[in-house]
Amino acid sequence: MSPQTSYSNIKFDLEIWKRKEKMISQKKIVSSLICFLLLLLLPIAFSETTRNLKGKSARAPTVQQIKNKHGAKEVIVDNGIFRVTFSSPQGLITGIKYNEIDNVLNPHLRARGYWDITWQRENILPKLDRVEGTNFRIITQNEEQVEISFSRKWNGGTDHVPLNVDKRYIIRTNTSGIYTYGIFERKPEWPEVEMGLIRVAFKLNPDRFHYMVVADNRQRQMPTDDDRDIHSGRAKPLAYKEAVQLTHPHNKMFKNQVDDKYQYTCEVKDNKVHGWISTKSNVGFWFISPSSEYRSGGPVKQELTSHVGPTTLTTFISEHYVGSDMETRYKAGEVWKKVLGPVFVYLNSDSTGNNPQYSLWEDAKRQAEQEVEAWPYGFVASSDFPTRQERGTITGRLFVNDRFLTPAGSAYVGLAPPGEAGSWQTNTKGYQFWTQTNETGYFTIDNIRPGTYNLYGWVPGFIGDFTYQNQVNVAAGSEISLDRIVFQPPRNGPTLWEIGVPDRTAREYFVPEPYKNTMNPLYVNHTDKFRQYGLWQRYTELYPNHDLVYTIGVSNYSQDWFYAHVTRNIGSTYVPTTWQIVFELPYVNWRGSYTLQLALASAARANLQVRFNNENSRPFFSTGNIGRDNAIARHGIHGAYHLYSIDVPGSLLRTGTNTIYLRQSKALGPFEGLMYDYIRLEEPSTA
Repeated sequence: MSPQTSYSNIKFDLEIWKRKEKMISQKKIVSSLICFLLLLLLPIAFSETTRNLKGKSARAPTVQQIKNKHGAKEVIVDNGIFRVTFSSPQGLITGIKYNEIDNVLNPHLRARGYWDITWQRENILPKLDRVEGTNFRIITQNEEQVEISFSRKWNGGTDHVPLNVDKRYIIRTNTSGIYTYGIFERKPEWPEVEMGLIRVAFKLNPDRFHYMVVADNRQRQMPTDDDRDIHSGRAKPLAYKEAVQLTHPHNKMFKNQVDDKYQYTCEVKDNKVHGWISTKSNVGFWFISPSSEYRSGGPVKQELTSHVGPTTLTTFISEHYVGSDMETRYKAGEVWKKVLGPVFVYLNSDSTGNNPQYSLWEDAKRQAEQEVEAWPYGFVASSDFPTRQERGTITGRLFVNDRFLTPAGSAYVGLAPPGEAGSWQTNTKGYQFWTQTNETGYFTIDNIRPGTYNLYGWVPGFIGDFTYQNQVNVAAGSEISLDRIVFQPPRNGPTLWEIGVPDRTAREYFVPEPYKNTMNPLYVNHTDKFRQYGLWQRYTELYPNHDLVYTIGVSNYSQDWFYAHVTRNIGSTYVPTTWQIVFELPYVNWRGSYTLQLALASAARANLQVRFNNENSRPFFSTGNIGRDNAIARHGIHGAYHLYSIDVPGSLLRTGTNTIYLRQSKALGPFEGLMYDYIRLEEPSTA
């Protein structure tokens, strides 16, 4: 090869290399630009919430006081993300404009967003008070937020519940929702009154919202309120007023399904967020409860959530799943003041339109987590709502001593007003603060309002209620360590046999399949199959001529123990039922005292009678008339907890085969009955 040729090749290779370098450089620039654009577009492409009204941007909220076209006064608060309209001075929310929807609420109703109370006094029939204010005030208005008040003082009449009420609403900058709380107060000189229900409710636009979400595994397309109309022939009434069968719904997919708002109840501890989605507008409307301190009845009390309407609500005080045992009566001379809330009404939207049911729900759950983390809110203006710095903390470690000492893992521990063990179940008047221990029994309860409390608790897997020996006085900023606490559950002797699991529910027992023509498809192959309608009727079909007989060592409680001890339907009447527990005793201590531990998960107008080895004898033990929790009718697998420790003389038992007869003697209809949590027979103590 000549030198000239070699030089030419080198020159040619150099030119190729330069061109490649230039192309690579250009590609890098293009790639960088693409990456940059993708980063800009990423929030849009994967956006789950778009919170601005079209053509507007978030800004400090403004307040306008106007008269509408009918001459009625209104207050309008607008933060650029949404606009909310209140009647003034009543404080009813009449409109919410969001994401190009003029009103997410039902425009055909006067009551669209409101507080209400059911109440009654002596010689006055029960009434519903919509808690309409008589005075409007702006409490706070700055760059960060607006807080407004609609208040009413009791005037001594009988038209309204004898309470001073202050309804507050907070709209914050760059926040897609409304915080609301109420301050309720009664004076000692005011008359005796009973208040069975206090709540906040929203009626949504029925043309927009059709998809309801209560939990990850409890969400579905819903029928309309019109579908429930029994007078037009679209629905058929069932065994109680809340339940109807949809015989001629607008959408045929709902035909013959049962609709009942109690199929969507939720325990307080899990009731953090629920609501509705408009798949038409890709908008979500959610109720978020960041705390349960202002609720009644403890962490496992069941409350309504969202239901057909479309309706969504949060309940602060109610008799649901407990009944008239709830402390809802306020006597003459009794002083009461309580802050209910704040709760958060959250709106979100999905700009992509890709699976809004998933994206809006996931975003609502994230928002709920943020609200829980922010609790107690630092932006609430009322001095009746303590800040984080004005609250206290309690720590400790709980053990359970049932024959031997072990850490009480996953136990429920809480502060509630002073009372007897378990009294927190029926308490509505004070605040409650609950948590669960970790696997080694340690617990922390923080953000506690200053006050005097009892420390209560119970441990899954063990019967009974725990109460700490001393009252707990919490002061602002206090940090109290209770160190080691020991709970000794009821026990008099070693276990001879047991039925069920002591978890305060009847979930482990036999729950029958629903009727195919009255089922809710949501609960087919679901862990909450007990929420189906009409399951109590299955007992008569399973036991048409004789009652349940359970043989220790042979029967299996998950298959052979019906979930509810109900009446039997005989034609047009109902009769009491008597269940039997058959067991063998190789030896009987005639002089000793055995113990029957009988834990009930629910009772509704029931009277449980217990007999030993003679079905026709006088009852050895009777509960008397107990319970009005309606858990059987309202698809709850538990209501209020009852525990009876029954001393059984050895003389009532015999060597060989024994039978315990459990008779539920009340039988006026299908819903008198009870649910068992757990049953255990203990032999006499060896101590």
